[in-house]
Amino acid sequence: MKFVSWLVAGFALLPLIGVDGARAGTLDDITARGELRVAVQTQGPPYSMVDKNGARTGSSVELAELMAKEMGVKITFLDFDWDGLIPALLSGKADLLVGDMTPTLARAMKVGFTKPFMYTGSAVFAKTGGKFGSVEACKAPGTRIAVLLGATGEKNAKAAFPDAEIKSYKGGGPLLLDAVNNDQADCGVNDVSAVTGQSGAYPDGTFTIMPQILSKEPLAFAVRYDSQDLLVWMNLFLDQATLDGRLEKNLDYWVNSDGWKKDH
Repeated sequence: MKFVSWLVAGFALLPLIGVDGARAGTLDDITARGELRVAVQTQGPPYSMVDKNGARTGSSVELAELMAKEMGVKITFLDFDWDGLIPALLSGKADLLVGDMTPTLARAMKVGFTKPFMYTGSAVFAKTGGKFGSVEACKAPGTRIAVLLGATGEKNAKAAFPDAEIKSYKGGGPLLLDAVNNDQADCGVNDVSAVTGQSGAYPDGTFTIMPQILSKEPLAFAVRYDSQDLLVWMNLFLDQATLDGRLEKNLDYWVNSDGWKKDH
């Protein structure tokens, strides 16, 4: 009889346990709010930028807009410098982070990454016609190397150019191009697709992008670790967008060509 009493008491507790365990997830919060809040880099073409028409656009921006459409909610973009993206996500200001971020082990100690949506690498660039026309030339002791604070390129530059002076800039990738163009730095290191996209703001031939890639790295989006439901959903979205061709179409326009430059 004691066993039966305990069994009955256990079943009586199940509804209470169920109610307590049915905590709303991030997807529920987004749906209830009717809004997806996305942290993006202020100026980081071709992934995120404000174009000549004053519109927020780019490869990652358009993918985030597709996510919001699939969710049936509106989207709000929150602009941050590169080193402010992860803090904005962790603070709860944003639901997710999209851009051209490499899912490193160090970053994964703080945020959860989706599966990669593409692969890229760090490239070296310099002003055309100067003495820094090769990666070897940029290795000379005392060479000033412009990198983005907190970016993968900063780590790669320190490894590739141990005798150089590493100059870390807080903000977006265009700052590195400006530094090299204005002779504040001799060479720059950043994601190759970012350098290719951002150099379009200068006259043709201003910069030489070295053919050697310092690294091969995945790019991924990120969420907080308490948003596992959103992470699963985003991975499913990337699978579907791959299968139906939307991801390939996006990358072919924004990353694998410069066709977007005439439109934006």
